[in-house]
Amino acid sequence: MLHSPFIEEPDTGSPLARILLLSLTGVVVGTAGSLAAIGFVELVGWLNHVLLVSPRTRVQYEENLWLVTAATVLVPVLGGLFVGLLSSRLTAVKGALGPAGVIRAVQLRLGLPKLRSGWVLISASAISLGCGASVGQYGPMVYLGAMFGDLVGRLRTGITNLPSISIACGVAAAISTAFNAPIAGLVFAHEVILRHYSTQAFAPTTVAASVGYIMANVVFERPPLFLVSFGGVEHGYEFVLFGLLGLVCALVAIVFMRLLLMVSAYAPKTKLPVFMRPMGAGLCVGLVGLWSPDILGMGKETLRFATIEGAFTLSELPLLIAAKITLTALCIGMGFAGGVFSPSLLIGVLLGAFFWMIGDSVLGIPNSGLAVYALCGMMALASPVIGAPLTAILIVFELTRNYDITIASMVAVVFAQLVVHHLFGRSLFDVQLAHDGVDLSAGRDQAKLNATKVIDHRTENLLTAQASEPVACVRERMEDSEWTSVFVLDKTGCLRGVFRKGSGTGPVGDQAVPPEVVFDETTGILDALHDMRGFVGDALPIVERSTGRFLGAVSEAAVVEVYLSISQNLRYEENAAL
Repeated sequence: MLHSPFIEEPDTGSPLARILLLSLTGVVVGTAGSLAAIGFVELVGWLNHVLLVSPRTRVQYEENLWLVTAATVLVPVLGGLFVGLLSSRLTAVKGALGPAGVIRAVQLRLGLPKLRSGWVLISASAISLGCGASVGQYGPMVYLGAMFGDLVGRLRTGITNLPSISIACGVAAAISTAFNAPIAGLVFAHEVILRHYSTQAFAPTTVAASVGYIMANVVFERPPLFLVSFGGVEHGYEFVLFGLLGLVCALVAIVFMRLLLMVSAYAPKTKLPVFMRPMGAGLCVGLVGLWSPDILGMGKETLRFATIEGAFTLSELPLLIAAKITLTALCIGMGFAGGVFSPSLLIGVLLGAFFWMIGDSVLGIPNSGLAVYALCGMMALASPVIGAPLTAILIVFELTRNYDITIASMVAVVFAQLVVHHLFGRSLFDVQLAHDGVDLSAGRDQAKLNATKVIDHRTENLLTAQASEPVACVRERMEDSEWTSVFVLDKTGCLRGVFRKGSGTGPVGDQAVPPEVVFDETTGILDALHDMRGFVGDALPIVERSTGRFLGAVSEAAVVEVYLSISQNLRYEENAAL
Protein backbone atom coordinates (compact mmCIF):
# COMPACT_ATOMS: atom_id res chain seq x y z
CA MET A 1 0.00 0.00 0.00
CA LEU A 2 1.46 3.35 -1.03
CA HIS A 3 1.18 5.90 1.79
CA SER A 4 0.87 9.43 0.57
CA PRO A 5 -0.79 12.64 1.69
CA PHE A 6 -2.50 12.74 -1.72
CA ILE A 7 -4.17 9.33 -1.38
CA GLU A 8 -7.78 9.37 -0.25
CA GLU A 9 -8.38 7.06 2.66
CA PRO A 10 -10.68 4.10 1.89
CA ASP A 11 -14.14 4.19 3.42
CA THR A 12 -14.16 3.32 7.08
CA GLY A 13 -16.88 2.20 9.45
CA SER A 14 -19.58 -0.43 9.22
CA PRO A 15 -20.65 -1.61 5.74
CA LEU A 16 -24.24 -1.53 6.97
CA ALA A 17 -23.88 2.13 7.96
CA ARG A 18 -22.46 2.96 4.52
CA ILE A 19 -25.33 1.13 2.81
CA LEU A 20 -27.89 3.05 4.84
CA LEU A 21 -26.16 6.39 4.24
CA LEU A 22 -25.86 5.83 0.50
CA SER A 23 -29.47 4.64 0.23
CA LEU A 24 -30.65 7.66 2.23
CA THR A 25 -28.60 9.87 -0.10
CA GLY A 26 -30.40 8.38 -3.08
CA VAL A 27 -33.81 8.97 -1.50
CA VAL A 28 -33.14 12.52 -0.28
CA VAL A 29 -31.32 13.77 -3.38
CA GLY A 30 -33.72 11.92 -5.70
CA THR A 31 -36.76 13.47 -4.04
CA ALA A 32 -35.29 16.98 -3.99
CA GLY A 33 -34.01 16.74 -7.56
CA SER A 34 -37.29 15.37 -8.88
CA LEU A 35 -39.46 18.00 -7.13
CA ALA A 36 -37.15 20.77 -8.32
CA ALA A 37 -37.26 19.45 -11.90
CA ILE A 38 -41.07 19.31 -11.84
CA GLY A 39 -41.23 22.81 -10.38
CA PHE A 40 -38.86 24.09 -13.06
CA VAL A 41 -40.99 22.63 -15.87
CA GLU A 42 -44.18 24.05 -14.34
CA LEU A 43 -42.60 27.49 -14.01
CA VAL A 44 -41.52 27.47 -17.64
CA GLY A 45 -44.98 26.34 -18.72
CA TRP A 46 -46.60 29.15 -16.72
CA LEU A 47 -44.27 31.73 -18.26
CA ASN A 48 -45.01 30.39 -21.75
CA HIS A 49 -48.72 30.79 -21.04
CA VAL A 50 -48.47 34.30 -19.59
CA LEU A 51 -46.07 35.57 -22.27
CA LEU A 52 -48.06 34.13 -25.22
CA VAL A 53 -45.34 31.68 -26.23
CA SER A 54 -47.41 28.52 -25.79
CA PRO A 55 -49.27 27.44 -28.97
CA ARG A 56 -52.50 26.95 -26.99
CA THR A 57 -52.34 30.49 -25.60
CA ARG A 58 -51.55 31.94 -29.01
CA VAL A 59 -54.63 30.22 -30.44
CA GLN A 60 -56.79 31.76 -27.71
CA TYR A 61 -55.60 35.24 -28.69
CA GLU A 62 -55.43 34.70 -32.46
CA GLU A 63 -58.19 37.26 -33.06
CA ASN A 64 -56.00 39.93 -31.48
CA LEU A 65 -53.34 39.84 -34.17
CA TRP A 66 -51.44 42.92 -33.00
CA LEU A 67 -51.06 41.56 -29.48
CA VAL A 68 -49.75 38.21 -30.70
CA THR A 69 -47.39 39.91 -33.17
CA ALA A 70 -46.03 42.30 -30.55
CA ALA A 71 -45.57 39.51 -28.02
CA THR A 72 -43.79 37.30 -30.57
CA VAL A 73 -41.14 39.96 -31.23
CA LEU A 74 -40.87 41.84 -27.93
CA VAL A 75 -41.02 38.97 -25.43
CA PRO A 76 -37.78 37.28 -26.63
CA VAL A 77 -36.05 40.68 -26.90
CA LEU A 78 -36.98 41.83 -23.40
CA GLY A 79 -36.35 38.36 -22.04
CA GLY A 80 -32.89 38.47 -23.59
CA LEU A 81 -32.18 41.80 -21.92
CA PHE A 82 -33.26 40.44 -18.54
CA VAL A 83 -31.19 37.28 -18.95
CA GLY A 84 -28.16 39.32 -20.03
CA LEU A 85 -28.39 41.59 -16.99
CA LEU A 86 -28.97 38.64 -14.67
CA SER A 87 -26.01 36.64 -15.97
CA SER A 88 -23.54 39.50 -16.26
CA ARG A 89 -24.31 41.32 -13.01
CA LEU A 90 -25.10 38.58 -10.48
CA THR A 91 -22.40 35.99 -11.10
CA ALA A 92 -18.69 36.13 -11.81
CA VAL A 93 -18.52 32.55 -13.08
CA LYS A 94 -17.66 32.41 -16.77
CA GLY A 95 -18.45 29.56 -19.11
CA ALA A 96 -21.22 26.99 -19.14
CA LEU A 97 -22.69 25.83 -15.84
CA GLY A 98 -24.78 23.09 -17.41
CA PRO A 99 -23.87 19.42 -17.91
CA ALA A 100 -20.31 20.37 -18.93
CA GLY A 101 -19.85 22.10 -15.58
CA VAL A 102 -21.24 19.07 -13.73
CA ILE A 103 -18.86 16.75 -15.58
CA ARG A 104 -15.92 18.99 -14.71
CA ALA A 105 -16.92 19.11 -11.05
CA VAL A 106 -17.21 15.33 -10.77
CA GLN A 107 -14.19 14.30 -12.82
CA LEU A 108 -11.78 16.80 -11.24
CA ARG A 109 -13.31 16.65 -7.73
CA LEU A 110 -13.75 20.42 -7.74
CA GLY A 111 -17.32 20.69 -6.54
CA LEU A 112 -19.86 22.97 -8.18
CA PRO A 113 -19.55 26.77 -8.01
CA LYS A 114 -21.30 28.63 -5.21
CA LEU A 115 -25.06 28.23 -4.89
CA ARG A 116 -25.59 31.81 -5.97
CA SER A 117 -24.11 31.10 -9.40
CA GLY A 118 -26.22 27.99 -9.71
CA TRP A 119 -29.46 29.76 -8.89
CA VAL A 120 -28.58 32.54 -11.31
CA LEU A 121 -28.19 29.90 -14.04
CA ILE A 122 -31.49 28.22 -13.16
CA SER A 123 -33.32 31.55 -13.04
CA ALA A 124 -31.80 32.69 -16.32
CA SER A 125 -32.70 29.34 -17.91
CA ALA A 126 -36.31 29.56 -16.74
CA ILE A 127 -36.61 33.09 -18.15
CA SER A 128 -34.92 32.08 -21.41
CA LEU A 129 -37.29 29.15 -21.90
CA GLY A 130 -40.27 31.14 -20.67
CA CYS A 131 -39.75 33.95 -23.20
CA GLY A 132 -39.42 31.52 -26.13
CA ALA A 133 -35.65 31.39 -26.69
CA SER A 134 -34.52 28.41 -28.72
CA VAL A 135 -32.81 26.54 -25.87
CA GLY A 136 -33.52 23.35 -23.95
CA GLN A 137 -34.82 22.50 -20.49
CA TYR A 138 -32.91 19.28 -19.76
CA GLY A 139 -29.50 20.88 -19.26
CA PRO A 140 -30.77 23.23 -16.52
CA MET A 141 -32.71 20.33 -14.96
CA VAL A 142 -29.52 18.25 -14.82
CA TYR A 143 -27.68 21.11 -13.15
CA LEU A 144 -30.56 21.64 -10.73
CA GLY A 145 -30.40 18.00 -9.64
CA ALA A 146 -26.61 18.22 -9.37
CA MET A 147 -26.90 21.27 -7.08
CA PHE A 148 -28.92 19.30 -4.52
CA GLY A 149 -26.47 16.42 -4.81
CA ASP A 150 -23.57 18.79 -4.23
CA LEU A 151 -25.15 20.05 -1.01
CA VAL A 152 -25.45 16.51 0.37
CA GLY A 153 -21.97 15.62 -0.87
CA ARG A 154 -20.44 18.30 1.34
CA LEU A 155 -21.56 16.49 4.50
CA ARG A 156 -18.85 14.69 6.45
CA THR A 157 -19.97 11.07 6.40
CA GLY A 158 -16.69 9.19 6.06
CA ILE A 159 -17.65 7.96 2.57
CA THR A 160 -14.81 8.93 0.26
CA ASN A 161 -16.72 9.14 -3.02
CA LEU A 162 -19.93 10.67 -1.65
CA PRO A 163 -19.51 14.10 -3.39
CA SER A 164 -19.49 12.61 -6.90
CA ILE A 165 -22.07 9.94 -6.07
CA SER A 166 -24.55 12.42 -4.62
CA ILE A 167 -24.22 14.67 -7.70
CA ALA A 168 -24.85 11.63 -9.91
CA CYS A 169 -27.97 10.88 -7.84
CA GLY A 170 -29.33 14.35 -8.53
CA VAL A 171 -28.63 14.01 -12.25
CA ALA A 172 -30.24 10.55 -12.42
CA ALA A 173 -33.37 11.83 -10.69
CA ALA A 174 -33.65 14.82 -13.03
CA ILE A 175 -33.42 12.71 -16.21
CA SER A 176 -35.75 10.07 -14.78
CA THR A 177 -38.32 12.75 -13.96
CA ALA A 178 -37.97 14.54 -17.28
CA PHE A 179 -38.56 11.48 -19.47
CA ASN A 180 -40.41 9.12 -17.09
CA ALA A 181 -37.39 6.92 -17.74
CA PRO A 182 -35.63 5.66 -14.59
CA ILE A 183 -33.28 3.27 -16.39
CA ALA A 184 -32.19 6.02 -18.77
CA GLY A 185 -31.63 8.36 -15.82
CA LEU A 186 -29.47 5.77 -14.09
CA VAL A 187 -27.41 5.07 -17.20
CA PHE A 188 -27.02 8.78 -18.07
CA ALA A 189 -25.53 9.48 -14.64
CA HIS A 190 -22.93 6.75 -15.16
CA GLU A 191 -22.38 7.18 -18.88
CA VAL A 192 -21.97 10.97 -18.98
CA ILE A 193 -21.27 12.19 -15.44
CA LEU A 194 -19.42 9.46 -13.50
CA ARG A 195 -17.98 7.53 -16.46
CA HIS A 196 -17.64 4.33 -14.45
CA TYR A 197 -19.98 1.68 -13.04
CA SER A 198 -18.82 0.93 -9.49
CA THR A 199 -21.23 -0.89 -7.17
CA GLN A 200 -20.88 1.90 -4.64
CA ALA A 201 -22.24 4.46 -7.11
CA PHE A 202 -24.69 2.17 -8.90
CA ALA A 203 -26.87 1.44 -5.86
CA PRO A 204 -27.68 5.02 -4.71
CA THR A 205 -28.14 6.34 -8.27
CA THR A 206 -30.62 3.50 -8.89
CA VAL A 207 -32.53 4.56 -5.80
CA ALA A 208 -32.50 8.22 -6.91
CA ALA A 209 -33.66 7.38 -10.45
CA SER A 210 -36.46 5.21 -9.06
CA VAL A 211 -37.57 7.98 -6.69
CA GLY A 212 -37.60 10.42 -9.62
CA TYR A 213 -39.82 8.07 -11.61
CA ILE A 214 -42.20 7.57 -8.68
CA MET A 215 -42.51 11.30 -8.10
CA ALA A 216 -43.19 12.04 -11.77
CA ASN A 217 -45.28 9.03 -12.73
CA VAL A 218 -47.08 8.00 -9.53
CA VAL A 219 -47.29 11.03 -7.24
CA PHE A 220 -47.84 13.78 -9.83
CA GLU A 221 -48.98 11.54 -12.75
CA ARG A 222 -47.17 13.62 -15.35
CA PRO A 223 -48.01 12.71 -18.97
CA PRO A 224 -45.38 11.08 -21.20
CA LEU A 225 -43.51 13.17 -23.77
CA PHE A 226 -45.57 11.59 -26.56
CA LEU A 227 -47.59 8.48 -27.37
CA VAL A 228 -46.71 6.37 -30.39
CA SER A 229 -48.49 3.35 -31.81
CA PHE A 230 -46.22 1.08 -33.86
CA GLY A 231 -46.87 -2.42 -35.12
CA GLY A 232 -43.29 -3.34 -36.02
CA VAL A 233 -40.75 -3.03 -38.81
CA GLU A 234 -42.41 -4.48 -41.90
CA HIS A 235 -39.39 -4.78 -44.25
CA GLY A 236 -35.90 -6.06 -43.51
CA TYR A 237 -34.22 -3.55 -45.83
CA GLU A 238 -35.50 -0.72 -43.62
CA PHE A 239 -32.68 -1.39 -41.18
CA VAL A 240 -30.36 -0.19 -43.94
CA LEU A 241 -32.47 2.95 -44.13
CA PHE A 242 -32.20 3.39 -40.34
CA GLY A 243 -28.43 3.16 -40.63
CA LEU A 244 -28.43 5.68 -43.48
CA LEU A 245 -30.63 7.99 -41.41
CA GLY A 246 -28.06 7.70 -38.63
CA LEU A 247 -25.31 8.86 -40.99
CA VAL A 248 -27.41 11.83 -42.13
CA CYS A 249 -28.14 12.75 -38.51
CA ALA A 250 -24.42 12.53 -37.70
CA LEU A 251 -23.54 15.09 -40.36
CA VAL A 252 -26.31 17.45 -39.27
CA ALA A 253 -25.26 17.04 -35.62
CA ILE A 254 -21.70 18.02 -36.51
CA VAL A 255 -22.93 21.11 -38.36
CA PHE A 256 -25.12 22.00 -35.38
CA MET A 257 -22.34 21.64 -32.80
CA ARG A 258 -19.70 23.41 -34.88
CA LEU A 259 -22.06 26.30 -35.53
CA LEU A 260 -22.83 26.56 -31.82
CA LEU A 261 -19.12 26.64 -30.94
CA MET A 262 -18.45 29.13 -33.72
CA VAL A 263 -21.12 31.55 -32.49
CA SER A 264 -19.92 31.15 -28.88
CA ALA A 265 -16.38 32.03 -29.97
CA TYR A 266 -17.54 34.95 -32.11
CA ALA A 267 -19.83 36.53 -29.48
CA PRO A 268 -17.04 38.14 -27.39
CA LYS A 269 -15.66 39.75 -30.56
CA THR A 270 -18.85 41.66 -31.22
CA LYS A 271 -19.14 45.29 -30.13
CA LEU A 272 -22.30 44.55 -28.19
CA PRO A 273 -22.06 44.75 -24.38
CA VAL A 274 -22.38 41.37 -22.67
CA PHE A 275 -25.85 42.10 -21.28
CA MET A 276 -27.17 43.09 -24.74
CA ARG A 277 -26.03 40.02 -26.67
CA PRO A 278 -29.07 37.87 -25.77
CA MET A 279 -31.30 40.75 -26.94
CA GLY A 280 -29.91 40.42 -30.46
CA ALA A 281 -30.56 36.69 -30.46
CA GLY A 282 -34.03 37.32 -29.03
CA LEU A 283 -34.83 39.71 -31.87
CA CYS A 284 -33.88 37.05 -34.41
CA VAL A 285 -36.06 34.51 -32.60
CA GLY A 286 -39.01 36.90 -32.59
CA LEU A 287 -38.73 37.77 -36.29
CA VAL A 288 -38.43 34.12 -37.33
CA GLY A 289 -41.27 33.28 -34.91
CA LEU A 290 -43.57 35.56 -36.92
CA TRP A 291 -43.00 33.24 -39.88
CA SER A 292 -43.10 29.99 -37.90
CA PRO A 293 -44.07 29.89 -34.20
CA ASP A 294 -42.94 26.25 -34.15
CA ILE A 295 -39.36 27.35 -33.50
CA LEU A 296 -40.25 29.21 -30.28
CA GLY A 297 -39.08 27.70 -27.00
CA MET A 298 -38.52 23.99 -26.50
CA GLY A 299 -40.97 23.04 -29.25
CA LYS A 300 -42.63 20.26 -27.27
CA GLU A 301 -45.81 20.45 -29.33
CA THR A 302 -43.78 20.49 -32.56
CA LEU A 303 -41.96 17.40 -31.34
CA ARG A 304 -45.26 15.59 -30.93
CA PHE A 305 -46.71 16.80 -34.25
CA ALA A 306 -43.62 15.56 -36.11
CA THR A 307 -44.64 11.95 -35.38
CA ILE A 308 -48.05 12.47 -37.02
CA GLU A 309 -48.39 12.05 -40.77
CA GLY A 310 -49.55 15.20 -42.55
CA ALA A 311 -48.58 17.61 -39.74
CA PHE A 312 -45.83 19.15 -41.89
CA THR A 313 -45.24 19.36 -45.62
CA LEU A 314 -42.07 18.30 -47.41
CA SER A 315 -41.14 21.92 -48.10
CA GLU A 316 -41.66 23.07 -44.51
CA LEU A 317 -39.36 20.61 -42.79
CA PRO A 318 -35.94 21.65 -44.19
CA LEU A 319 -36.72 25.29 -43.39
CA LEU A 320 -37.74 24.41 -39.85
CA ILE A 321 -34.60 22.31 -39.37
CA ALA A 322 -32.32 25.07 -40.65
CA ALA A 323 -34.11 27.70 -38.54
CA LYS A 324 -33.92 25.62 -35.36
CA ILE A 325 -30.22 24.86 -35.84
CA THR A 326 -29.36 28.49 -36.52
CA LEU A 327 -31.47 30.00 -33.76
CA THR A 328 -30.32 27.51 -31.13
CA ALA A 329 -26.67 28.22 -31.95
CA LEU A 330 -27.41 31.95 -31.88
CA CYS A 331 -29.33 31.87 -28.59
CA ILE A 332 -26.82 29.76 -26.68
CA GLY A 333 -23.77 31.39 -28.25
CA MET A 334 -25.02 34.92 -27.55
CA GLY A 335 -25.84 34.31 -23.90
CA PHE A 336 -29.29 32.83 -23.41
CA ALA A 337 -29.19 30.17 -20.68
CA GLY A 338 -30.40 26.67 -21.44
CA GLY A 339 -29.45 23.27 -22.75
CA VAL A 340 -28.93 21.65 -26.14
CA PHE A 341 -30.69 18.33 -25.55
CA SER A 342 -34.24 19.57 -26.24
CA PRO A 343 -33.28 21.40 -29.47
CA SER A 344 -31.35 18.30 -30.55
CA LEU A 345 -34.42 16.14 -30.04
CA LEU A 346 -36.54 18.54 -32.09
CA ILE A 347 -34.02 18.88 -34.91
CA GLY A 348 -33.62 15.10 -34.98
CA VAL A 349 -37.32 14.30 -35.05
CA LEU A 350 -37.90 16.82 -37.87
CA LEU A 351 -34.94 15.39 -39.79
CA GLY A 352 -36.29 11.87 -39.33
CA ALA A 353 -39.69 12.98 -40.60
CA PHE A 354 -38.07 14.68 -43.60
CA PHE A 355 -36.05 11.53 -44.34
CA TRP A 356 -39.23 9.45 -44.24
CA MET A 357 -41.09 11.86 -46.54
CA ILE A 358 -38.36 11.64 -49.16
CA GLY A 359 -38.41 7.86 -49.05
CA ASP A 360 -42.18 7.57 -48.97
CA SER A 361 -43.42 10.41 -51.19
CA VAL A 362 -40.47 11.08 -53.51
CA LEU A 363 -38.84 7.66 -53.92
CA GLY A 364 -41.95 5.56 -53.20
CA ILE A 365 -40.14 3.07 -50.93
CA PRO A 366 -42.53 0.84 -48.97
CA ASN A 367 -41.93 1.46 -45.27
CA SER A 368 -43.28 1.03 -41.75
CA GLY A 369 -44.62 4.55 -41.29
CA LEU A 370 -43.48 7.93 -40.10
CA ALA A 371 -43.22 7.30 -36.35
CA VAL A 372 -40.25 4.94 -36.38
CA TYR A 373 -38.18 7.21 -38.65
CA ALA A 374 -39.02 10.30 -36.61
CA LEU A 375 -37.93 8.61 -33.37
CA CYS A 376 -34.80 7.16 -34.97
CA GLY A 377 -33.83 10.60 -36.22
CA MET A 378 -34.59 12.16 -32.85
CA MET A 379 -32.21 9.92 -30.92
CA ALA A 380 -29.61 9.54 -33.68
CA LEU A 381 -29.05 13.29 -33.64
CA ALA A 382 -29.37 13.89 -29.88
CA SER A 383 -27.15 10.97 -28.84
CA PRO A 384 -23.81 12.25 -30.22
CA VAL A 385 -24.58 15.79 -29.05
CA ILE A 386 -24.78 14.68 -25.41
CA GLY A 387 -22.43 11.69 -25.83
CA ALA A 388 -24.85 9.14 -24.42
CA PRO A 389 -25.82 6.39 -26.88
CA LEU A 390 -27.05 3.96 -24.22
CA THR A 391 -29.16 6.66 -22.62
CA ALA A 392 -30.70 7.59 -25.97
CA ILE A 393 -31.64 3.98 -26.74
CA LEU A 394 -33.14 3.48 -23.29
CA ILE A 395 -35.16 6.71 -23.48
CA VAL A 396 -36.80 5.40 -26.66
CA PHE A 397 -37.54 2.07 -25.00
CA GLU A 398 -38.98 3.59 -21.84
CA LEU A 399 -40.99 6.24 -23.69
CA THR A 400 -42.53 3.88 -26.23
CA ARG A 401 -42.30 0.49 -24.43
CA ASN A 402 -41.85 -0.82 -27.97
CA TYR A 403 -39.02 -3.27 -28.66
CA ASP A 404 -39.09 -2.87 -32.46
CA ILE A 405 -38.73 0.91 -32.33
CA THR A 406 -35.89 0.50 -29.82
CA ILE A 407 -33.96 -1.84 -32.13
CA ALA A 408 -34.47 0.49 -35.09
CA SER A 409 -33.29 3.47 -33.01
CA MET A 410 -30.29 1.48 -31.83
CA VAL A 411 -29.12 1.01 -35.41
CA ALA A 412 -29.46 4.71 -36.20
CA VAL A 413 -27.80 5.78 -32.92
CA VAL A 414 -24.79 3.50 -33.38
CA PHE A 415 -24.01 4.77 -36.88
CA ALA A 416 -24.47 8.39 -35.83
CA GLN A 417 -22.29 7.99 -32.74
CA LEU A 418 -19.44 6.34 -34.67
CA VAL A 419 -19.27 9.09 -37.28
CA VAL A 420 -19.53 12.00 -34.86
CA HIS A 421 -17.01 10.52 -32.42
CA HIS A 422 -14.50 10.17 -35.26
CA LEU A 423 -15.10 13.54 -36.94
CA PHE A 424 -15.97 15.76 -33.97
CA GLY A 425 -15.54 14.18 -30.56
CA ARG A 426 -17.39 12.19 -27.94
CA SER A 427 -19.91 14.96 -27.26
CA LEU A 428 -20.46 18.69 -27.32
CA PHE A 429 -19.81 18.78 -23.57
CA ASP A 430 -16.42 17.09 -23.93
CA VAL A 431 -15.37 19.48 -26.69
CA GLN A 432 -16.47 22.46 -24.58
CA LEU A 433 -14.42 21.14 -21.66
CA ALA A 434 -11.40 20.56 -23.92
CA HIS A 435 -11.59 24.22 -25.00
CA ASP A 436 -11.46 25.10 -21.28
CA GLY A 437 -8.38 22.94 -20.74
CA VAL A 438 -10.07 19.77 -19.45
CA ASP A 439 -9.43 17.10 -22.08
CA LEU A 440 -11.27 13.85 -21.32
CA SER A 441 -10.64 12.29 -24.73
CA ALA A 442 -7.66 10.26 -23.46
CA GLY A 443 -9.39 9.13 -20.27
CA ARG A 444 -10.42 10.56 -16.93
CA ASP A 445 -7.06 9.71 -15.35
CA GLN A 446 -5.13 11.87 -17.80
CA ALA A 447 -7.62 14.74 -17.40
CA LYS A 448 -7.16 14.61 -13.63
CA LEU A 449 -3.36 14.46 -13.97
CA ASN A 450 -3.30 17.44 -16.30
CA ALA A 451 -5.59 19.39 -14.00
CA THR A 452 -3.23 18.79 -11.08
CA LYS A 453 -0.45 21.37 -11.34
CA VAL A 454 3.16 20.81 -10.30
CA ILE A 455 3.22 24.23 -8.66
CA ASP A 456 0.88 22.89 -5.97
CA HIS A 457 3.50 20.30 -5.00
CA ARG A 458 6.61 22.44 -4.76
CA THR A 459 9.55 21.27 -2.69
CA GLU A 460 10.39 23.19 0.47
CA ASN A 461 13.81 24.45 1.64
CA LEU A 462 15.37 24.80 -1.80
CA LEU A 463 18.85 26.21 -2.27
CA THR A 464 18.85 29.49 -4.20
CA ALA A 465 21.59 32.03 -4.79
CA GLN A 466 21.97 35.45 -6.34
CA ALA A 467 23.98 35.51 -9.55
CA SER A 468 26.52 37.86 -7.97
CA GLU A 469 27.34 35.58 -5.02
CA PRO A 470 30.85 34.02 -4.97
CA VAL A 471 31.08 30.38 -5.96
CA ALA A 472 32.89 29.51 -2.74
CA CYS A 473 30.03 30.75 -0.57
CA VAL A 474 27.48 28.81 -2.57
CA ARG A 475 29.53 25.63 -2.44
CA GLU A 476 29.81 25.99 1.32
CA ARG A 477 26.01 26.11 1.62
CA MET A 478 25.70 23.06 -0.62
CA GLU A 479 28.06 21.06 1.61
CA ASP A 480 25.85 21.78 4.62
CA SER A 481 22.70 20.50 2.86
CA GLU A 482 21.48 17.44 0.97
CA TRP A 483 21.01 19.39 -2.25
CA THR A 484 23.35 18.97 -5.20
CA SER A 485 21.79 21.80 -7.21
CA VAL A 486 21.38 25.52 -6.58
CA PHE A 487 18.93 27.70 -8.51
CA VAL A 488 20.65 30.94 -9.47
CA LEU A 489 18.51 34.08 -9.70
CA ASP A 490 19.15 37.55 -11.06
CA LYS A 491 18.29 40.80 -9.30
CA THR A 492 14.67 40.69 -10.51
CA GLY A 493 14.06 37.18 -9.15
CA CYS A 494 14.14 35.52 -12.56
CA LEU A 495 15.88 32.19 -13.05
CA ARG A 496 19.41 32.64 -14.41
CA GLY A 497 20.42 28.98 -14.41
CA VAL A 498 21.33 25.99 -12.24
CA PHE A 499 24.68 25.57 -10.45
CA ARG A 500 25.80 22.04 -9.64
CA LYS A 501 29.57 22.08 -9.45
CA GLY A 502 32.42 24.50 -10.02
CA SER A 503 35.42 26.18 -8.44
CA GLY A 504 37.04 29.58 -8.18
CA THR A 505 36.06 32.82 -6.52
CA GLY A 506 34.04 34.42 -9.30
CA PRO A 507 30.26 35.00 -9.24
CA VAL A 508 28.14 31.85 -9.33
CA GLY A 509 26.06 33.27 -12.16
CA ASP A 510 29.00 32.83 -14.55
CA GLN A 511 29.09 29.08 -13.87
CA ALA A 512 25.34 28.45 -13.86
CA VAL A 513 24.04 26.36 -16.74
CA PRO A 514 20.58 26.52 -18.34
CA PRO A 515 18.17 24.00 -16.78
CA GLU A 516 17.34 20.93 -18.87
CA VAL A 517 13.61 21.23 -18.12
CA VAL A 518 11.60 24.23 -16.94
CA PHE A 519 7.98 24.14 -15.76
CA ASP A 520 5.55 27.03 -15.36
CA GLU A 521 2.41 27.61 -13.30
CA THR A 522 0.26 25.86 -15.93
CA THR A 523 2.27 22.62 -16.17
CA GLY A 524 0.27 19.54 -15.16
CA ILE A 525 1.57 16.35 -13.63
CA LEU A 526 1.15 14.34 -16.83
CA ASP A 527 3.08 16.84 -18.96
CA ALA A 528 5.74 17.00 -16.25
CA LEU A 529 6.21 13.23 -16.36
CA HIS A 530 6.75 13.33 -20.13
CA ASP A 531 9.23 16.21 -19.84
CA MET A 532 11.18 14.50 -17.04
CA ARG A 533 12.23 11.52 -19.12
CA GLY A 534 15.98 11.20 -18.86
CA PHE A 535 16.26 13.91 -16.21
CA VAL A 536 18.84 13.40 -13.44
CA GLY A 537 18.95 15.82 -10.54
CA ASP A 538 17.30 17.05 -7.35
CA ALA A 539 14.40 19.11 -8.64
CA LEU A 540 13.07 20.96 -11.63
CA PRO A 541 12.46 24.73 -11.59
CA ILE A 542 9.04 26.38 -11.92
CA VAL A 543 8.90 29.90 -13.36
CA GLU A 544 6.14 32.34 -14.13
CA ARG A 545 5.29 32.01 -17.80
CA SER A 546 4.89 35.71 -18.53
CA THR A 547 7.90 37.10 -16.62
CA GLY A 548 10.27 34.19 -16.01
CA ARG A 549 10.17 34.91 -12.25
CA PHE A 550 11.30 31.92 -10.17
CA LEU A 551 8.37 30.35 -8.32
CA GLY A 552 10.05 27.30 -6.81
CA ALA A 553 10.92 23.77 -7.82
CA VAL A 554 9.38 20.32 -7.69
CA SER A 555 11.26 17.09 -7.09
CA GLU A 556 11.00 14.11 -9.38
CA ALA A 557 9.87 11.97 -6.43
CA ALA A 558 6.98 14.36 -5.67
CA VAL A 559 5.73 14.24 -9.27
CA VAL A 560 5.84 10.44 -9.36
CA GLU A 561 4.14 10.22 -5.96
CA VAL A 562 1.24 12.43 -7.07
CA TYR A 563 0.87 10.40 -10.27
CA LEU A 564 0.68 7.11 -8.37
CA SER A 565 -1.70 8.57 -5.80
CA ILE A 566 -4.16 9.93 -8.39
CA SER A 567 -4.08 6.68 -10.35
CA GLN A 568 -4.76 4.68 -7.20
CA ASN A 569 -7.61 6.95 -6.14
CA LEU A 570 -9.31 6.55 -9.53
CA ARG A 571 -8.95 2.76 -9.47
CA TYR A 572 -10.43 2.68 -5.99
CA GLU A 573 -13.37 4.85 -7.07
CA GLU A 574 -14.10 2.69 -10.12
CA ASN A 575 -14.05 -0.55 -8.13
CA ALA A 576 -15.51 0.58 -4.81
CA ALA A 577 -18.18 -1.63 -3.29
CA LEU A 578 -20.78 -0.92 -0.66
